[in-house]
Amino acid sequence: MRRFLLAALLSAGALGAAVSSPGPAFAQQSRVGDWTIEKRAQDTHCNASRGYKDKEDENRNYVIVITYSEKAIVIVMIYDGWEWDKVGEILRADVGTDDADIMKKAKWEVMDKTTVRGIFEYDQTIMDRLSKARRLSLDFEDDDEDSIEMQIPRAGEALAALKFCEENRK
Repeated sequence: MRRFLLAALLSAGALGAAVSSPGPAFAQQSRVGDWTIEKRAQDTHCNASRGYKDKEDENRNYVIVITYSEKAIVIVMIYDGWEWDKVGEILRADVGTDDADIMKKAKWEVMDKTTVRGIFEYDQTIMDRLSKARRLSLDFEDDDEDSIEMQIPRAGEALAALKFCEENRK
């Protein structure tokens, strides 16, 4: 009986802490494979994110975050093998998937030493190509060393879940 009471008190305390704490505790969240689809309290729109380590690349971390609205598609790519120098610098890269080109000389902004962000005018063609892809690549102008190919398995399912999250966000 004491164990049950202790467990009940601990559960109530944890629930109370979750209800009273701000931030991600109130997030809408679901999983599609190893993608996380979420609408955090501090965000306006839902995000689809996936992270992994690549054993063939010194176990480096790769992360992709995709979000969109009726006006824009935003893709953030994080790779701990990058060492960008200038936050805010604009880079140009061709964007493609394993079977289609998406955009030539797209603008990517350096967010920090390992992160770039692309903001594109909403285009259903881009979403369709992403949904069919298994890999997303950035081929930076005059910089093969920093070009990257990121694995995005089950992207179609993740983007469908992202659309559902967007349509039902609170």
